[in-house]
Amino acid sequence: MTKTVWEKRKGEERKALFAFAEDYRRFLSVSKTERTFVTNSIQLAEEHGFRELSTFDTLQAGDRVYAVNRGKNISLFVIGEEPLTHGMNILGAHIDSPRLDLKPVPLYEANGLVLLDTHYYGGIKKYQWVAHPLALVGVVAKKDGSVVQINIGDEPGDPVVGVSDLLIHLAAEQMKKPGATVVEGEKLDLLAGSIPCEDEEEKEPVKKQILNLLKEKYDIEEDDFLSAEIEVVPAGEARNYGLDSSMIIGYGHDDKVCAYTSLRAILEETSVKRTACCILVDKEEIGSVGNTGMESRWFEMTVAKMLEKQGSCTLTQLHDALSNSRMLSSDVSVAYDPNYPEVSEAKNSASFGGGICFNKYTGSRGKGGSNDANAEYVAKVRRVMDDNNISFQLCELGKVDVGGGGTIAYILANMNMDVIDAGICVQNMHAPWETVSKADVYEGYLAYRAFLKDMD
Repeated sequence: MTKTVWEKRKGEERKALFAFAEDYRRFLSVSKTERTFVTNSIQLAEEHGFRELSTFDTLQAGDRVYAVNRGKNISLFVIGEEPLTHGMNILGAHIDSPRLDLKPVPLYEANGLVLLDTHYYGGIKKYQWVAHPLALVGVVAKKDGSVVQINIGDEPGDPVVGVSDLLIHLAAEQMKKPGATVVEGEKLDLLAGSIPCEDEEEKEPVKKQILNLLKEKYDIEEDDFLSAEIEVVPAGEARNYGLDSSMIIGYGHDDKVCAYTSLRAILEETSVKRTACCILVDKEEIGSVGNTGMESRWFEMTVAKMLEKQGSCTLTQLHDALSNSRMLSSDVSVAYDPNYPEVSEAKNSASFGGGICFNKYTGSRGKGGSNDANAEYVAKVRRVMDDNNISFQLCELGKVDVGGGGTIAYILANMNMDVIDAGICVQNMHAPWETVSKADVYEGYLAYRAFLKDMD
């Protein structure tokens, strides 16, 4: 039987594993949105000697470069000894997670209470989002061009908001509904206040009081919500999980656990033969669309700029740089759950402590929508893992015709590069609180470092 990561990583390696996991737990706790993840990534990148692409006139081996798109994407590069046209070793992950978003006109008052109207983002079980402390994190863009950062609920002592649930004593009819409709999307409104303002003539005094508070703290008006992006996420830090603290429970492991391990892998790379790259993108949970999703041409444009800074960028050179690249599409997989064995096929399932997961294909209904990596590329990836003593597991996302899911892999494969899905397995995926094994987090980081260094 193959040894688990816990059995393999002992002594000093075990200490390094726990230290890395603690770094991740802290980073995850303050990087719950794509904007905060990018902001915190830039800070780490600059601490590790990376500079923004526009500051380079030319690019040479060893240069450490990053580029940002609209505050929601970041790509990082360590320039290799070989020309960029020889291709890159790429780690790609997404940094958006399922959540609730405030609607453009969110505030309303009802029966002496103020609520905030929401629209859910990505695939969620709606009933999981009630009766939890939630935070508001995002930005308000004002007409004068200024942007106000919003974070209510994540700092110690902050008030939180939440979606109310129906008490069991009155829920007889509700409990008869199927899970998909037991809580409906239009009922995911946040309770936000109950104190009226002192103006007795005000028709909506509680709403007015909330607006007064927002004006005092953030200098925003009600109309400013029209140009706001405020995400509703679980409040509080990620926590050590299990009596042995072997796991982490937190919001947004999908896919920030792969994004953080990929980020750390490239930050700690110093010199490479082939250019190393890490792409962190938005909008995967809703189809990778828009100008900050992987479907955007921004990454290709960034590579084109880099080619220009190496001397020349023709269409053929751009195509060569992309099609000669190798990629790990780093997204989470499902961890086998003994509470729900009926949805998994044991020998093709990922398990906590088994190391990084490789999904040759994802998709559903006969692999529909998947990348389905070719056998030759899978063999190359296996070689790199074995040569570097990395624990890995090949798996599927549930039983045939039961599971399935998509990633950004097919989009990069459309650029004619070799791609395979690779990531860390998760329990409670898409729930407000997801769970990962610290062993897999660390082994994933080691796997990404090995890939950047040794994939030819």
